[in-house]
Amino acid sequence: MLVRETNTTHSPRAELPLLMNHKSLSDLLKRFKGGKISLEKVIDGFAAGAQESLGFATVDHHRELRLGFPEVILAEGKTPSQVAGIARSIVNRGSILLATRASLLHFKAVRRIIRKARYNPVARTITANEHLVRKAESGTVCIITAGTSDLPVAEEAVETARLMGNKVDLIADVGVAGIHRLLAKAEQIQDATVIIVVAGMEGALPSVVGGLVKVPVIAVPTSTGYGVSLAGISALLGMLNSCASGVTVVNIDNGFGAAFAATRINRLRSFKKE
Repeated sequence: MLVRETNTTHSPRAELPLLMNHKSLSDLLKRFKGGKISLEKVIDGFAAGAQESLGFATVDHHRELRLGFPEVILAEGKTPSQVAGIARSIVNRGSILLATRASLLHFKAVRRIIRKARYNPVARTITANEHLVRKAESGTVCIITAGTSDLPVAEEAVETARLMGNKVDLIADVGVAGIHRLLAKAEQIQDATVIIVVAGMEGALPSVVGGLVKVPVIAVPTSTGYGVSLAGISALLGMLNSCASGVTVVNIDNGFGAAFAATRINRLRSFKKE
């Protein structure tokens, strides 16, 4: 979709791209600097296409400019056709697509209209336009799981962090039941810029990691566990009560939120190194 100039006193009307990301914003300002468009058209470009109503959803096309990443679709609770409609809107505007908590039915609906869409069945994510990812020049997000059963949440974090341009390391199944497994990865863990620790059961692993490293640690409680684990509440409370200083906790099973926060931390730390 394009915003067209309405001034017909000049020869053929120029077209202004809707501002969804930093590239289109940069292109617009370069055209203004080069005298190819007027100040009024720059202002129009900023205002145009901020949101798009689909009836069942209102897509925020300026989120990337504000937050550094396009709107992400939470597929859970939406029909396959609704997810596909929102995905089409995002991809048509030239943005990266990420849908979380997506089923195979959601993916099939998206794939009908976005042929290059990709599905990660473990993470339950749908992605597209991955060639648009701007990779960070430095810094690593290290994602650690206590057990293999925590991998779905960890993979959601991996996919999110990767699409946001981070270098990502995944260390799986190194929980406190065999702490030597974690210690064997000490060098890799120490090299990280920010660490996400995903754990269920009693949620002890983030405290261990928090006592070993000097970088930010984001803890993700998962709903993995028996009986009194209470679908992740026990892990959540354990992490909130961590005796390791500087451990931050996100909501139960929220791999996406942890990766988004880790990305912001990684970007800030990377800027300082530069």
